[in-house]
Amino acid sequence: MSFDVPDDLRYLESHEWARSDDATRVGITDFAQDELGDVVFVELPDAGDELTAGEEFGVVESIKAVSDIYAPVSGTVTAVNEALFDQPELVNEDPFGEGWMLEVELADESELDDLLSADDYREQIE
Repeated sequence: MSFDVPDDLRYLESHEWARSDDATRVGITDFAQDELGDVVFVELPDAGDELTAGEEFGVVESIKAVSDIYAPVSGTVTAVNEALFDQPELVNEDPFGEGWMLEVELADESELDDLLSADDYREQIE
């Protein structure tokens, strides 16, 4: 099976992604949502909370498992995708689009360079 791994994102080995445009968006990968199965609940931090790269920031609960979600970058949460509280299945349907989880104001932009490239992440999940 082939998973979607967009080239413009950076990845954590634990299957989170970060996309840096005006804001840095964070979510879980196509591979992660597939492994979890149907997502039924998402627990996320509040806007204003501080994240530390590599540390847990939330939980995704599926019909199969409960999994911690880890921050790919450090910074301040500026937005939370509140649609996920009513429609957690968006994580399954569109993990890189409507299923995004947080927007973060980066503490240190160079942390993005420490994350896996799309090619490195593809190698890990193959």
